[in-house]
Amino acid sequence: MIRWRKGEVLEIRREWPGAVELVVSVASEGTCRALAYPALVGRPEPGDEVLLNTTALAMGLGTGGYAMVVALPNRLPEDPSGPGHLVKARYTPLQATVLGADEQDSPWHEVLREADTLDGMPVVVADLHSALPAVLAGLPRTARAVYVMLDGGALPAWFSMSCAQLKEAGWLEAVVTVGQAFGGDVEAVTTHTGLLAARHVLGADVAIVTQGPGNLGTGTRWGFSGVSAGEAVNAAAVLGGRPVAALRVSEGDARERHQGLSHHSLTAYGRVALASALVAVPALPGPFGERVREQAQALAVRHELVDVELEGLREALDASPARLSTMGRGLDGDLAYFLASAAAGRLAAALLAESGPPPNG
Repeated sequence: MIRWRKGEVLEIRREWPGAVELVVSVASEGTCRALAYPALVGRPEPGDEVLLNTTALAMGLGTGGYAMVVALPNRLPEDPSGPGHLVKARYTPLQATVLGADEQDSPWHEVLREADTLDGMPVVVADLHSALPAVLAGLPRTARAVYVMLDGGALPAWFSMSCAQLKEAGWLEAVVTVGQAFGGDVEAVTTHTGLLAARHVLGADVAIVTQGPGNLGTGTRWGFSGVSAGEAVNAAAVLGGRPVAALRVSEGDARERHQGLSHHSLTAYGRVALASALVAVPALPGPFGERVREQAQALAVRHELVDVELEGLREALDASPARLSTMGRGLDGDLAYFLASAAAGRLAAALLAESGPPPNG
């Protein structure tokens, strides 16, 4: 189940908040890229011996194509200190204790203990993490946007270079990690308390909910981690938010099940989501756009379909501080995908005046 290797750090390639990318020499196997999370294992330096998990690297996974540093066996980090009783990545060798916004020792516990509404806050829900910068491109820069990261993909939020770039540029206010995901600016137990924390702790005007980087899919109707998008619609609705569904649309994906409107969107929003959402239908041109609109009609049984004009969104996408890429395809390789996500951001922007200012924001 796990490929274990020992290696030696040759150099630090680059780093961003929470993560360090390394070049590591592995005996008889040459060099490889490796990733370390200093909060978990300490900060590696050239010359350090590292214990590696090379499973994802050997499998050739696109998103997870790193050897992961498990430990610096000869230079262990200091013991953690401070409050926090939530254990995430529970009962794995790297289980970590964090301070949850909703736990009893949290300074926000009293706020969240009785919190029960999002006060009409727009909540944009998308299937893939790659939609995050595109959704933000559709929002005004004055909107206080918070990302609620689900645990269907990467568990550490630190893995996402996009989050670091978006926060540095001021496009994203903060990250809340929920479920087994960890490493956000705020931690929470469930999607529900994560959304409430976004609103009442961070003063969000709008929340964006997706899984972390990476996506698990099996080519079956129900066997993909993005079903959580439908569950997020339910959570937003039951808390009095305004769920906005971003469609997963593709003109560049070679797989038939993802061409036009992906079966992921049809299942997550059409079958899993029991509450009604506003579905952002991008006004894509030509026969492809007509195909997407026809496919989206299947969602009109439960949801309200809203046609969203795309004028100016390509320019907004070009301005994103984060690299736009989905399944290895960039902006020009699958423009329809990014425009559909940006359209959801534009629809949420139209709702902001209705949702009102955040409490204590």
